[in-house]
Order: sequence, then C-alpha cells, then structure tokens
Amino acid sequence: MTDDRAAFAERMVATLTGGAMTLMISVGYRTGLFEAAVAGPATSAELAERAGVHERYVREWLGAMVTGGFFDHDPRTDRYSLPDAHAPFLTGETAANLAPMTSMLRAFGGALPELERCFTEGGGVPHAAFRPHFDAVGAVPGDSWRRIYEEQLVDGFLAAVPGLVDRLRAGAAVLDLGCGSGHAVRVAARAFPASRFTGLDIDAEQVATARAATEDLPNATFVVADAAALPADPAYDVIVAFDAIHDQQDPDEVLRRVRAALVPGGVFVMVDAKFSSDLDKNVGHPLAPLCYAISLMYCTTVSLAEGGAGLGAMWGIERASDMLRAAGFPDVVVLDSPRAQNCLFVCST
Repeated sequence: MTDDRAAFAERMVATLTGGAMTLMISVGYRTGLFEAAVAGPATSAELAERAGVHERYVREWLGAMVTGGFFDHDPRTDRYSLPDAHAPFLTGETAANLAPMTSMLRAFGGALPELERCFTEGGGVPHAAFRPHFDAVGAVPGDSWRRIYEEQLVDGFLAAVPGLVDRLRAGAAVLDLGCGSGHAVRVAARAFPASRFTGLDIDAEQVATARAATEDLPNATFVVADAAALPADPAYDVIVAFDAIHDQQDPDEVLRRVRAALVPGGVFVMVDAKFSSDLDKNVGHPLAPLCYAISLMYCTTVSLAEGGAGLGAMWGIERASDMLRAAGFPDVVVLDSPRAQNCLFVCST
C-alpha cells in the first residue's frame, strides 16, 4: 500500500471512530452518565447505580469511552474516572459543554433519508419535518446556544460592539430576529431592565415556549411572524440576529426589512459564520467540515424546502457583507465573537 493510501485508510478509520464516538457521547449525555461520573471514580456497577441505568450497558459504553480516550480506567480497582480536563466539555451548564450538539447531530442524521431524496428529486426538508427526529433523541433546538447566551451574550457578543452596552443600559427598543425559544431575549432583558426586547420567530411552538418562560419579565415580549414581512413601524434602535439570516427563505428581503425597521442611528448586529465564501480559503480550518455538514443537513435544506435561496450556514463573510450593503447598509464592520466559528457583522444606519 502506498503512503497516500495508507494515510487515507488511517484517516477513514479515524473518521468512522469519530462518528461512533459522537453517538456514544450522545448516549452518555442522554442517560446522565457523564454527570454521574463527575462525582468521582466508580466501578461500572457504581456508575450505573448513580445514573439509574443497567450495568451491562454501562460496562460496554465505558469500554468505548476508555479506548476512545474520554475516560481513564484503573485496572487495580476496576474503577473508571472522567478526567477533570475533560469534564467541562461533557458536563455542566457552561458554553464549553459540547455534548448537547451530539444529540442534535443524531437528529439531523435521522432526517438523512429525506435529505437523500432531495439530492435526486430537488426541494428540501422543512423545519417541521425535523421535529420527530428532535423528539426521538431528546434534542432541544438551541440547547447549545442557551449555554452560550448565559455565559457570553452580555460580556461577549454585546460588549464586542462599541457603545452597545451603554445604549442598552440607557434604554433601547431591541428586536431579536429569529429568536427561537427566546433565551437570548431573557438574558438580555434581565441584564438591561431599561430596554424593551421583542423576540420574533416564525415557529409558533418556539414562541409559545418563549412566552411561557418569560412571564416574569415585563420588558420582554414575543411575536409569531415572518421576518420577510417585518414592518417598518414600530422602528427599533437595535436589531440582532443570531445564526438566523442564512436560514431564511428570502434573506435579501429580510435584510431590506431590517434596514427599514431601524431608527436613524440604529444598529443591526448579525452573528453568523466566520468563514470565507471561497471554499478553498476554508480548507484546513478545523471547524469547516463540521459546519459544512451541518449546513447541508439543516440550514440549506430548510431554506430550499420553502423555495428559498438555500444560502446555507457557510455563505461566508464576503457574500454576507455584499448582501448587507445591497440591503442599504453602507457601513459594514466585521468583528470577532467569543466563538471561533462566528463573527459579528455590525451595520449602522
């Protein structure tokens, strides 16, 4: 076997192993095994008792965890331990916990037969079609972003925009476009009680969840509406959109509506992918394969399902900047965000 063939064979094995371990992480997250392991070293029986599950399954799962480099095993005591350096990425409520993403990937994988049909028949997989797959694996849309908002929204994303925190402290009318279950609105409304926050989303179920969770915040409201029909009145001082524009059926119209709905001197903050529109410039970026895959499995197809533009999550900084300028924002500034895969497009009127 040539060196190139041997190297690619090794990479294929590593890729297959990574896919399998993604599923194993999801199992550990869903069954509470990671959280149980934080309590300290345990035999398979002790860990199973902590998590309230069957030992035989735990023992085999631990085999994958140990050989995969996630857990340590002491053969003298037959106890397994989750290293302190690994725990933040698999447990807890911080933005570092990546385990929820594994269940989301499982949900996307559940829709692969529908997606494969689109390759030959065209069209797309609508957002509603993903709901049974989310429910089947207990995947909660926005669960990862919930942790990110709690930890990084105020001091990370909002603080990165010059003057924005002061403006919110003084009192502003703010719209969160594509708010989902409303967690960003809740975090911001608590942090800036002088401002008024409106969350807008086309998903009535998500908005109902947002309303139920925000009853104690008088400065937060939610509406079910299409972003492409956003009216110019009432106007907002600040409009934000977190990873939402590229999924839209008609992103050009949405951006024009956003521009028209801002007061003079208003600002639009769009958080989106920090990649190039040029594929070749993304080669070697460690997060690019994952983000292209997610874009295919969800972002691109939900837009195409509605006859939309199908921009996908990897539309890139260059194309996003051009579309913002075409929508009427002459001044587009791109800033770093707390996340390596995201940047902030700051657009002033």
